[in-house]
Amino acid sequence: MSLGSWFRWNEPHCRLSQKNPVDMVTETLMTELSWQMKQAEKQHREKENEYRKIKTGVDYSWLVSYPKHSYEINPGDRLQLEDSCSKIPPSHCGSVILRFRKLLAEYDPEVQEIPQLFRTVLQEANERLKEEEESRKLTSQWSTKRAVSLSLTTIKSRVRIYPFISDIKTISEDIERSAESTQRVWSMPEFRTTKDC
Repeated sequence: MSLGSWFRWNEPHCRLSQKNPVDMVTETLMTELSWQMKQAEKQHREKENEYRKIKTGVDYSWLVSYPKHSYEINPGDRLQLEDSCSKIPPSHCGSVILRFRKLLAEYDPEVQEIPQLFRTVLQEANERLKEEEESRKLTSQWSTKRAVSLSLTTIKSRVRIYPFISDIKTISEDIERSAESTQRVWSMPEFRTTKDC
């Protein structure tokens, strides 16, 4: 019995499961949220330790054991945040994370305030995406209308109608020639044919 069969070295590599891009974005954004919350808790504990050290003058931090993650988002809020994350396209995931980090650095919120700040960033991103989509639709509609109108004008410009130059003889033409008056009525414009010029 060979050891290769036990460790399955002889089998072809199993493929890593291809994740849906929406799931990857959701997972990435939610991981960023939980990491930022852990960081905020850590900073909060460090501030408390500094305060106690200054107040008492003794460092007992080596005796204290903290829970790994004390603040949890309730399941309803978590589902809403995951739903909002799923609406973000993969190409905008990085910009959402950068915006979130910028706001965290700017406001330095408490741990409980971080999910609300994250929700605000997601809402802003979704609204911006909707506005971009609407403007893209309007631009495409305008450009197609413009292309259609330009094609009509090019067709119109190719076709020229000369109503006074015609090879077909009509009765009215004979009457107009015989009834030409030398006096012109000034309220009416004067029409000349190209044959007269």
